[in-house]
Amino acid sequence: MDSLKFFKMSGCGNDFILIDNRDGSIDSQVSDIPGFVQKVCERRHSVGADGLILIERSDKADFAWRFYNADGSLAEMCGNGGRCAARFAYIKGIAPDHMAFQTLAGTMKAEVHADGRVKLQLTRPTALKLDYAISLDGAELFLSSVDTGVPHAVIITDHIDRAPLETLGRSVRYHKSFPKGTNVDFVEIVDRSSAKIRTYERGVEGETYACGTGAVAAGVVLKAKGATGDVVDMRTRGGEILRVYVTEDVYLEGSARVIYEGTLWPEARDYTT
Repeated sequence: MDSLKFFKMSGCGNDFILIDNRDGSIDSQVSDIPGFVQKVCERRHSVGADGLILIERSDKADFAWRFYNADGSLAEMCGNGGRCAARFAYIKGIAPDHMAFQTLAGTMKAEVHADGRVKLQLTRPTALKLDYAISLDGAELFLSSVDTGVPHAVIITDHIDRAPLETLGRSVRYHKSFPKGTNVDFVEIVDRSSAKIRTYERGVEGETYACGTGAVAAGVVLKAKGATGDVVDMRTRGGEILRVYVTEDVYLEGSARVIYEGTLWPEARDYTT
């Protein structure tokens, strides 16, 4: 594998590796892309990230993307990744500041602002179910669920810092009620316009500092329950704010920062763990 140029970016603490693959260089040089993703996303041994994004050509939008979780699995959508992809495409001259791009979840629209913030329009949420019980270890757990491009289970808690995210999150993520698996969001309501959120992410298999589709899922559930209004600020585990708009359309707004630009050497993925 020849050296590859890449960006490292952070969307409110969710970090990603972004590569311009419009020339198909990844596909021509890498025979096992999921294995490649696992290697370069591994922290300490390589670049390290929550996911990897390939920017590709599209005849229907400004560009298309392939989004891989850190475990090498393809994901339909990622809100924070989508915002980073939009700013990357704008910086590289691939797309204007108002753009559209294709994902497995459909075509997304984004606006890139001069201060580095990106507002992303997501597909309309589907499969919303409020306050139902699942059986877990002989007891009932009440939660809500919604698909915001990827599936999410939302659990309301009064003490988010003490939420058993790793244990309960993992159990719900693999529960039989979710045949394809689910992300799991723990949410503490602060007031009518703000909440705190922590997310166990499918594909990362642990907690991340932020999850964009999770913030939207929580916003959709909270509004449907009458706990918040059309706009809610979600304070993420990383301390940053994701603003969610739940109106006729659904939007996610927050920072999309460039951390560094670099060259990925072959040895970044050719090592033994």
